[in-house]
Amino acid sequence: MQKILILDFGSQYTQLIARRVRELNVYCEIHPYNKVPALTEYAGVILSGSPSSVRSADAPQIDLTEIKGKMPLLGICYGAQYLAQRFGGEVAPSNAREYGRAMLTLIEPENPLLKGLSSPTQVWMSHGDTIVRQPAGCRIIAGTEKVKVAAFQIENESTWGIQFHPEVYHSTEGTALLRNFVVTICGCRQEWTPDSFIESTVADLRSRLGNDKVVLGLSGGVDSSVAAMLLHRAIGKNLTCIFVDMGLLRKNEFETVLASYEDMGLNVIGVRAGDKFLADLKGVVEPEKKRKIIGRNFIEVFDSEAQKLDNIKWLAQGTIYPDVIESLSVKGPSATIKSHHNVGGLPEKMNLKIVEPLRLLFKDEVRRVGRQLGLSDTLLGRHPFPGPGLGIRILGEVTAEKVAILQEADKIFIDALREWGLYDKVWQAGVILLPVQSVGVMGDERTYENCVALRAVTSTDGMTADWVHLPYDFLAKVSNDIINRVRGINRVVYDISSKPPATIEWE
Repeated sequence: MQKILILDFGSQYTQLIARRVRELNVYCEIHPYNKVPALTEYAGVILSGSPSSVRSADAPQIDLTEIKGKMPLLGICYGAQYLAQRFGGEVAPSNAREYGRAMLTLIEPENPLLKGLSSPTQVWMSHGDTIVRQPAGCRIIAGTEKVKVAAFQIENESTWGIQFHPEVYHSTEGTALLRNFVVTICGCRQEWTPDSFIESTVADLRSRLGNDKVVLGLSGGVDSSVAAMLLHRAIGKNLTCIFVDMGLLRKNEFETVLASYEDMGLNVIGVRAGDKFLADLKGVVEPEKKRKIIGRNFIEVFDSEAQKLDNIKWLAQGTIYPDVIESLSVKGPSATIKSHHNVGGLPEKMNLKIVEPLRLLFKDEVRRVGRQLGLSDTLLGRHPFPGPGLGIRILGEVTAEKVAILQEADKIFIDALREWGLYDKVWQAGVILLPVQSVGVMGDERTYENCVALRAVTSTDGMTADWVHLPYDFLAKVSNDIINRVRGINRVVYDISSKPPATIEWE
């Protein structure tokens, strides 16, 4: 397979570079700059941006001996500045720090990297340093009003540097530039498609698993469902799926999800275990402790059910590529903001080997593969739902009464999003039950009841998110319906915090 290597210097945009390359149907991988893999499998290399300055004493350094001049190389932002400084140029603080939109004028419109782009064309800048002197033998091929060396090429080499971000949406012809590099310059064939992924993955699963039996924990979400269908296509009846009802799912979700899986032909065992989870959560208010209890109980319930099955050799997980990147990040796995409920701990406990059919895919690619596998748009379009379920949307102690109240309010909100045609415009939505009671008046009586917060965000991958500007009329209707129909709630607020600094979930 022809592929592109992206070396990550810690930029917030690195994953976006990879997604743009894959949208061109070319496979690429992200590796830390300090862990360069064998280069024989790659057709070209991209150096990412970085929050660091090349002028800093502790700036990331990389040995390019086996790359520069020997294979196509594109430096983006920090990558471009590193190329300039490392090979005889000079980088200095910008007189005018350039962030945001800029108009790029092409000096060499026929240059292979820029061919077909408009001049001027809008690009997105994000840097405090700039190249003030290019290396010897380096040609400036594009500039902006404030940045003289916005793009350059090193003579007699397939080496380029650009001080803007072609991967972001605001660089209007950024994808065309990346296509020039990846397809024209690197010569990659555009063969990375859902069909090709399914074909190669199913063949690999059949080869690896043979006649072995596999168990998978279904969540009702996109990742586990697509993983299950790939395995089902590869090994059929040798796959058993377990769907655990922790008592913290949305209203009627256990029954609805089980029915949808049966329609897909999967062998699914449904387990009701809500009483156990609620009993162990009694009196617990600290968010991280709640997550750990839910995660531990999930493992215990899942393991108990799996032990009833004969000759299970493999545990399947819905790990996707951002999870893999996180574990191999420039600075190592990032500090834990909060524990995530998954099946961590199960492989050791059950002495099973791991199979992860989706570990090469981004979330949007998982959906495209799922669509090709025949999964319904309803399932593929489902919003992400936290592993610990409503347990982390009830701030404070989790009780059966609070779960019931939140399920009713959440159903009104989610149903309304569908009815108003807003559901597919939102990346994730839900209701949070706050540990706040406030005074209200209902009829002629004074009330002192609960407050809930509505949360709706847009995002690409959950790493950053912005709150959705839902119509006032919609919010008024939802607020009115929740207060009138859900006993125990007399106040509704709307969360208008973005991530960062806030997180999507409240706990």
